[in-house]
Amino acid sequence: MNSLLKTTFFLALLLGQLSVTGQDNIQIVLGPDEIGENQAWTITVTVNNDRLKNYENFPEIEGFRKRGTSTQSQTSIVNGQVSSSQSIIMTYLPTKQGTFSVPAFKMKVNDQIISVPGKKIKVGPAVQNQQTDPFRSFFDRDPMDDFFGRGETEFVDIKEDALLALSTNKDEVYLGEGFTTTLSFLVADNNRAPMQFYELGRQLADILKKLKPANCWEENFNIENIEGEHIEINGKGYTQYKIYQATFYPLNTQPVVFPSVGLEMIKFKVAKNPSFFGQNRQEDFKTFYSKTKTIPVKELPPHPLKDAVAVGDYRLDEKISSTELQTGQSVSYEFRIFGEGNISSIEKPVVTKDNVFDFYEPNFRQNINREGNRVAGTKSFNYFMIPKEPGTYPLAHYFNWVFFNPNTKKYDTLKSNYIVQVTGESQKNQSIESTDLGSFYDRIDATDNVLRSTTNLDWVKVTLNAFIVILFAASGYLIIRKK
Repeated sequence: MNSLLKTTFFLALLLGQLSVTGQDNIQIVLGPDEIGENQAWTITVTVNNDRLKNYENFPEIEGFRKRGTSTQSQTSIVNGQVSSSQSIIMTYLPTKQGTFSVPAFKMKVNDQIISVPGKKIKVGPAVQNQQTDPFRSFFDRDPMDDFFGRGETEFVDIKEDALLALSTNKDEVYLGEGFTTTLSFLVADNNRAPMQFYELGRQLADILKKLKPANCWEENFNIENIEGEHIEINGKGYTQYKIYQATFYPLNTQPVVFPSVGLEMIKFKVAKNPSFFGQNRQEDFKTFYSKTKTIPVKELPPHPLKDAVAVGDYRLDEKISSTELQTGQSVSYEFRIFGEGNISSIEKPVVTKDNVFDFYEPNFRQNINREGNRVAGTKSFNYFMIPKEPGTYPLAHYFNWVFFNPNTKKYDTLKSNYIVQVTGESQKNQSIESTDLGSFYDRIDATDNVLRSTTNLDWVKVTLNAFIVILFAASGYLIIRKK
């Protein structure tokens, strides 16, 4: 094949790559028009001279399945000018041969909506790799060599700058105090090794069986979408992919131990001599391991209620239907606890009972928010109470709730600020329950009218009378003898 034919074919294939440029130097590139059944097809989103903050909506394509995403980043300095780019690549694998349509779609990248026109993809028979000269450089050979076949490609393993990290927002806690644990995969900004997640759902299920401590209550953040977030650690930039996050509350004073866990990643080897049309990556695997971590748990300070109090930072928000009451009048009162802590474990406030109020068991509701590495929420207790005596009564005498604040390292008490004024007549005596014993005539129907003889009882009467006479005689004898 002459050089003119090669050049024409090269340009035709190059034009098969569809590129769409949006605002702020955002570029979306669709893969070629034709591929083999054993080849991958990609959509590449690139942000130039900025970091890739967020993205959404890689499309579903008929005849293809999503393999997963990988990331790339590049930085160059030319004549003192710094340029950089970050890319996210979605890889698709064909499921069969044929011609398939990529529908027109919209992608949200860095909060920008970019419209991408559709195209057709022809999936042909599997492409066979043929022998090439491995010693020739990409720059000193014809770019058509790899496409038309000259030999096998040599692949090399690039050292990655990434790690699996388990972190906690506290190094020690009190009994019942919450701490947030995050398992993340971190990729450094200067990483050059291409990687992507592998069967993350299956792996995560096995990881959590090992990771979750048995002596803790868990509030899971339920991460559904894994998206990269740029962070800095000791002045070094990373993209953080959170794969699991939860807040744990120790149930006893045993240390909370997190063992080392492993995450298997797809790590691609790259071609030693890359070509435009050849296979430039080879799939391989590597397992990354987290470090073990232990969180000591401290006893709460001495207190009569230390075994029963909640631990956290809480406030009181209360409501009452009226503070001016009549005796016998029902009133609703809401004792609402809000703040940061184990909301599910909050018990109802202690209610002091006397003869002034009747209190009914409360209804309760709770709302828990898990965001920003913290668990917070509210728990409300709704009471109905009926005053029985007139007077002025501070509700702080009746409602109080004790908790331990780990921030201040002190116990605190939430008390009502309401004072109610009760007027009217005393209701004490009216609360006495009476029992209707019924009348004499109510028992007539339950009694028969059969005549019974009393002669059967005569011998009993005679015996009792004789016994009484003997007692009197004995008493008289004793008196005469003493004289």
